[in-house]
Amino acid sequence: MSAARIAVVLRPEQSPEDLVRHAGYADEVGIDEVWLWEDCFFGGGIATAATVLAETTRLGVAIGVLPTPMRNTAITAMEISALARVHPDRLRVGFGHGVQSWMRQIGAKVESPLTLLREQFGALERLLRGESVTVSGRYVNLTDVKLAWPPEKVPQLLVGATGPKTLALSGELAQGTVLSGGTTPEGVRRAIAHIGAQDLEVVVYVICAFGSSGRERALAEAAASGCESPEEAIAVGTAADVAAAAVRWVDAGATTVVLQPTVDEPDVREFIRLVAQEVQPLMV
Repeated sequence: MSAARIAVVLRPEQSPEDLVRHAGYADEVGIDEVWLWEDCFFGGGIATAATVLAETTRLGVAIGVLPTPMRNTAITAMEISALARVHPDRLRVGFGHGVQSWMRQIGAKVESPLTLLREQFGALERLLRGESVTVSGRYVNLTDVKLAWPPEKVPQLLVGATGPKTLALSGELAQGTVLSGGTTPEGVRRAIAHIGAQDLEVVVYVICAFGSSGRERALAEAAASGCESPEEAIAVGTAADVAAAAVRWVDAGATTVVLQPTVDEPDVREFIRLVAQEVQPLMV
């Protein structure tokens, strides 16, 4: 088995202050990377990432994902650039369509999410490279926009995708793809076939729970996600069980396995400790 990155989700259902405290603990015990969600209507992804980066020293921080309909292209580029300059080599950022019911709820739903994602991602990448950008698109319109402080190194930019068209777009535009919780190893293989490109990052969220009650909680969350095969979409049991399960996603092509605690995880700190000190060492 080739080495894969093991990460954890710090779920937004935690208060922002608790989330930052958990990130500090993850930094202390040796987690390589934490992932943050920009879900409606919890803490904002950029604000949370900035605080976590400022309060930790070595931890990688990934935002997976920012909903493009909610975000102006220029301000998003400005914010990402600032984070990448202050915290070089510690940030990854994903972009996606957003949950369509939420986008409708806030008046941001667009007729063609795929077109918006293509336009915004392309413009953002050029801005972060320090280019002067003029575009006239269906959704993104910029005239001679250039960042005063582009990052010295553009952070890895990813696309969150589920459907075949968005998966193909991620292979065309991005440095990698983020797959949602509930994706089975076979689902990873199917996704990679749609992505098409080779040697790109493939990130997958894996619903995870430790201990005697873990299986029941993880199965319930997998079922709620709409997964067709909940038993195949979870990693549960002891740390050794979880590590062995994670290998299935790595063997399917995932380069980062993000262990996702259930929303009712009773001890987030212990979850983090187990991943850092008992699961990660087995994934080499």
